[in-house]
Amino acid sequence: MIHVGDNTWNLRVFITDLQVSKVLRVRGDQHIGGVMLKLVDPENPKDWSDHALWWPMKNIWLTRTRSTLDQVGVHADCLLHFTPMHKTLRVQLPDLRYLDCRLDFSIKTFAAVVNLCKDLDIRHPEELSLCKPLEPDHLKKNYAQFPKKKIPIAESNGTTYLQPAPDTNSFIPINSYNGSCNSLDNPQNGTFLCAPVHQTTPKRLNQSGTPISSPTGTWKHSSNGYTTFDSLSSLGDFQENLAASPRAPSPDVRSRLIRPKSLLEKARMNIGWLDSSLSIMEQGIREYDTLCLRFKYYTFFDLNPKYDQVRINQLYEQAKWSILNEEIECTEEEMLMFAALQFQINQQNDLQQPDSGIDTSSVENGTDDDIDSALSELQITLEGPNANSQVNNITKIPELTDYLRFLKPKKFTMKGYKRYFFTYRDLQLHLYKTAEESRRGQPAHVINLRGCEVTPDVNIAHGKFSIRLEVPPEGRNGPNNEMWIRCENEEQYAKWMAACRLASKGRSLADSSYDSEVASIKSFLSMQKPALESTVSVNPGSIDPVDYLSPKMYKKLRSKAVQRILETHANVKKLPLIEAKLKFIEAWQSLPDFGLTLFIIKFDGHKKEELLGVANNRIMRMDISTGDHIKTWRYNTMKAWNVNWGIKCMMIQFQNENVVFSCLSSDCKVVHEFIGGYIFMSMRSKETNQTLNEEMFHKLTGGWL
Repeated sequence: MIHVGDNTWNLRVFITDLQVSKVLRVRGDQHIGGVMLKLVDPENPKDWSDHALWWPMKNIWLTRTRSTLDQVGVHADCLLHFTPMHKTLRVQLPDLRYLDCRLDFSIKTFAAVVNLCKDLDIRHPEELSLCKPLEPDHLKKNYAQFPKKKIPIAESNGTTYLQPAPDTNSFIPINSYNGSCNSLDNPQNGTFLCAPVHQTTPKRLNQSGTPISSPTGTWKHSSNGYTTFDSLSSLGDFQENLAASPRAPSPDVRSRLIRPKSLLEKARMNIGWLDSSLSIMEQGIREYDTLCLRFKYYTFFDLNPKYDQVRINQLYEQAKWSILNEEIECTEEEMLMFAALQFQINQQNDLQQPDSGIDTSSVENGTDDDIDSALSELQITLEGPNANSQVNNITKIPELTDYLRFLKPKKFTMKGYKRYFFTYRDLQLHLYKTAEESRRGQPAHVINLRGCEVTPDVNIAHGKFSIRLEVPPEGRNGPNNEMWIRCENEEQYAKWMAACRLASKGRSLADSSYDSEVASIKSFLSMQKPALESTVSVNPGSIDPVDYLSPKMYKKLRSKAVQRILETHANVKKLPLIEAKLKFIEAWQSLPDFGLTLFIIKFDGHKKEELLGVANNRIMRMDISTGDHIKTWRYNTMKAWNVNWGIKCMMIQFQNENVVFSCLSSDCKVVHEFIGGYIFMSMRSKETNQTLNEEMFHKLTGGWL
């Protein structure tokens, strides 16, 4: 039948659930919601409420049902898919277990992660994100060196067209396919390929779009510590086990873990993060694909054992694997301490744990005990842990003094450490030749520690307690000034290290957290010491050091590994399960390189590749060979940051200078999102309403406003 002069045209729509195509007669001013109503058969009792229109050619969802076809650009030669918004995604948790979850593929990834964490009982989901799994080959070259091609998509009628890459991150999984839409990707001609998860990803689909020989359902915890399908629910009883993980993953899963061998490879590991402002579907992910759920921002707000058992366990697992895979460097003593804590956690997992203290009824009803506890926490926060002892000295400015050794390394010199009398007050470090001279003479050196970089250099076995300082220059530009301080003993080291760490954050000795920082450093050192007594009750043959040490450290210790682990374990053998995990996380946070996300970049006007480190309060220009900090820029001096999406170049405006660079190891959107995300994290506080402000997050990380 020919229609003349009625402004209507034919629109093809593929209904994925029925595997049938329909041709609708539509007008350009017709709303998307009206098109969807035409697709629904009123006699069919099926619930279509979760369905929406997907436009494969443009790689977008048409979720604004009030928009017309003309407004969104749909015309006569378009093919749309009518498909469910919620699809099954295989998620690898930080403890390396897999879980099949029903996620909304049509909403922004950030919102999808929030919903997923709610199902998993993980608080503060803004700290986590989804990333694509990697293979070792992905660490061999930069993101910019991988081909950026459009992906051939085969339609049900045999025709082929090119699907454009996602807007900001064209990192497409190798096992990406659109089963529910009856279209297959060609991985040989695709963009940067992502690691297939061989044993857990279905390889082919039947005509209904479900995996052959794989029932629809979820992975459940089985007796061997891994996961199996449960077809009854989306999460089943798995949530109950997320607070306790198996001792080791399957050999197949562990064999696929990647281990970076250089700073370059560590920087290339950050290519896989999803764009939080795009939907999962828009980033090349299809039903039954595999993504990894990981803590992305290394600033953990309000970590509370009472409410965060799942969160603490998954955070511990991510910390453990980052150490075992050598993603973060640590010394021999530190590695043995982590191994001892891990061994203690494994032992405690086998024992019946005392009641966690969570009273469900009191939480729901808001009893007086909870109110009193909250008021006590607020009082400690406002007054500080030693408020009573400071009442009489409120007008006195705290000061730290002692004899220490000082070294300012220079090229072509063999001079060593020199002894000075140090005084520290109001973020200013003064060095005098003697204590008497400090009362009447001029200091030999004056160092402003505000915004400095602090790196520990400790070897307990050799009695070495050093602090490396990288102090910003007095002028506008130039590299940081490197200085070394050596302490005589760990008591002295703990006091001065705590002072330097607070100074790097702009806090003085008057800060209420100084004493707790000192105590934390002392605890960190004490756990690294070999105890006088050993753990006699443990059979050394039951410990496989491969499960507790990184490959490099295992190769170094070899036959002594088990004995050294047991000696260190004596320091932590009395810790209960949740406290041991918190100690592990705390020690992880104390490592020099903790929380530093690396990227390979090129600064504007420079030809050589350099390293950019992004942390929770600063970005750093680093030496690509050694990792030394060349220049530091603090977020509190940042005025604005912009991205030229056409040339993939980022500019950050600071108070004294502008920094312009392009990112080589990942899309510049990833760097942009890390910076904006950390600024968003810094806005959280217990005094403000803790309703998650998704709009603010996207304003800071989206880059399009």
